[in-house]
Amino acid sequence: MMRKSKIKPSIMAHLENPNQPEGTTVWSFPIRGSWATHTNRYRGNFAPQVARNVIQMYSEPGEVVLDPMAGGGTVLIECRLLGRRYIGCDINPEAVALSEKAVDFPLEGPDAGGQIVCADVRDLSFLADHSVDLVLTHPPYLNLIRYSGGRIAGDLSNIRSVNKFCQAIQQAAAELFRVLKGGDFVRFSSAIHAADVISFRWPFE
Repeated sequence: MMRKSKIKPSIMAHLENPNQPEGTTVWSFPIRGSWATHTNRYRGNFAPQVARNVIQMYSEPGEVVLDPMAGGGTVLIECRLLGRRYIGCDINPEAVALSEKAVDFPLEGPDAGGQIVCADVRDLSFLADHSVDLVLTHPPYLNLIRYSGGRIAGDLSNIRSVNKFCQAIQQAAAELFRVLKGGDFVRFSSAIHAADVISFRWPFE
């Protein structure tokens, strides 16, 4: 546990005010946020500061944010705190249960609501075309962490081949483009390492 006196003033200011948005293209979070029900116990999840900044930058209160690979629920927690309606899904029922538990906390302000379902990111047929304002997710790094231990055939974290993984991500991107509202820009953001956030256009160029 790091003592408060040992933390740099600039870092402490951000920890004490997590609503303060990042003002540069390089984000550094030496200490991950632990407010609400956030935890680092779900392997490979990104820091809540990443989710918070992307949600604040690319959506407005009351809009719909989709995390199609919800994992432990980091994005969904931030959606509740920031007044966005969340839609979370994961192919792994265990992750769905974790996400449901993660969003179960009292709010001081209004609750925009949301839903969590068990579904494959490549088949979001339960969602209508152009019904989502923002997609924010953290996909697996191939089979670096096999979240379902090989038990679920469609789990992307079981894929060993880079080519097959990229094909699966392309299928996912096409489905995400279908459910996003307007324009040709897929706001599909993912923490690649600590806080590298990307967005890309569809089809791939």
